Amino acid sequence: SWQQRFGSLLSPQIDSIVQIAQQASKNWSLFLLFIFAYVSLRFIEAYGLWQDKTWAYWFSVIGYGIFIPIEIYYLIVSPFDWFKLGILLLNIIIVVVVYRNMKRKGLI
Repeated sequence: SWQQRFGSLLSPQIDSIVQIAQQASKNWSLFLLFIFAYVSLRFIEAYGLWQDKTWAYWFSVIGYGIFIPIEIYYLIVSPFDWFKLGILLLNIIIVVVVYRNMKRKGLI
């Protein structure tokens, strides 16, 4: 029973991941380059936040905030999905927390 519910809850995401993997296998080197670049940017951001750098806070707010309109768009035009809603809420929380930290530290 649990497996059927869990499977039906995540089946759209699993299908999407399979489609992405199939497309990535055609352009494997480009896909790996994109992943490496994205991960590198996030590590640089994490290092900057750890070192309490002003640029890292701005980078974080912009980097996560830029996805919010896109996520809202896909939540509206595609069938409702709890996973998409959860990701949207998580991004909003991240942006709000980082923005509040910026205000608390007097960066804005």
